[in-house]
Amino acid sequence: MLRDNITDLMSFVVVARVGSFTHAAAQIGVSQSALSHAIRGLESRLGVRLLTRTTRSVAPTSEGERVLSRIAPLLSQIEEELQGVIDMRDQLAGSFRITTSDHAADTLIWPRLAPLLQQYPDLKVELVNDYGLTDIVAEKFDAGVRLGEHLSDGMIAVRIGPDMRFLPVASPEYLDRHGIPDHPQALTEYSCINLRLPTHGGVYAWEFEKDGRELKVRVDGQLTFNNIYPVIRAALDGYGLAYVPEDLVEEPIKQGRLRAVLEDWCPPSAGYFLYYPHRRQDSRAFRVLVDALQYDPGQ
Repeated sequence: MLRDNITDLMSFVVVARVGSFTHAAAQIGVSQSALSHAIRGLESRLGVRLLTRTTRSVAPTSEGERVLSRIAPLLSQIEEELQGVIDMRDQLAGSFRITTSDHAADTLIWPRLAPLLQQYPDLKVELVNDYGLTDIVAEKFDAGVRLGEHLSDGMIAVRIGPDMRFLPVASPEYLDRHGIPDHPQALTEYSCINLRLPTHGGVYAWEFEKDGRELKVRVDGQLTFNNIYPVIRAALDGYGLAYVPEDLVEEPIKQGRLRAVLEDWCPPSAGYFLYYPHRRQDSRAFRVLVDALQYDPGQ
C-alpha cells in the first residue's frame, strides 16, 4: 500500500501543478485514463477529494492544497537525496595497487572487480601477480592478497574466498609408471614440479596434516615455475607430481586427466584474505572496492 500511495501522490503533485490530466499524463509517461484511475484510487484510500475537475481545468481542493503543501516538499527532498546518491556514484574515483597471486586474481578478484570497474569508470586498479610475501607498505601497495596462514601482523584482514585445500596430483600415466605414494615423505622419491617463492629465495615446501600431525616436505624434480598454471600444465603432460589448489584441478580430475594422491593428508585451511593498513579505511572508493571483493558464503 505504501508503494501505491507514494506513486499516486507523485502523480497527484504533477497534476496539481500543471492543472491538466492531459499534460500531466504526457509528462509522467502514462495514459490519461491510467492517471485518472490512479488519482481516484488515492482519493478513495484517503477518503477525501483532492482535485476539482471541470471541462476546462483541474485544481486542488482545500484538502488537496493541504496535501500538496506538505507532501510535495517531502517528495522533492527524497528526489534530491536519491540524486545525491547517483552523483556520489558517478564521482567515485581512485587508483589502487594490489599484490596477489594469479590464482586469486583469476578466480576471486577479477570476477568481482570487472563489474565494479564498469560501474565506476574513474576507479583504477593495478593487479600485480606475485608469490612473494611482499611488504605492501614498503612497496607502496594499497592492499595484498594472501592465504590465511600468511597474513601480516597489524593489518586489517577481510576474507575474499572460502576455505581451500591443496592436493598433490599427477597424470594417470605418470602414476602407472612410478606408483602411488603412500606417505608425504615418500614424495622425495618422486619427480615433483616445484613452485618458487621469491621472498624466501627457495621453493615452496608442500604442507600436510593428519591426526594433528603436521609435515612440510621439500621435494625435487626437473621443473620449477614461479606461478601455478605452468605447474598444472606440466603435471598434465606427465612430468611428475604437482601440489596445487583443488579448485584448479577439479575438472582435469573429473575428466581422468589427473589423479589426486594423499588426500587424507590434505585437510582444508583458511583461504584467501585481502589485507591492508588501517589508514586505507579513510577512502570511500577503497571501502567500495573492499566491499565488492569480500567473500559472501551465501553466493
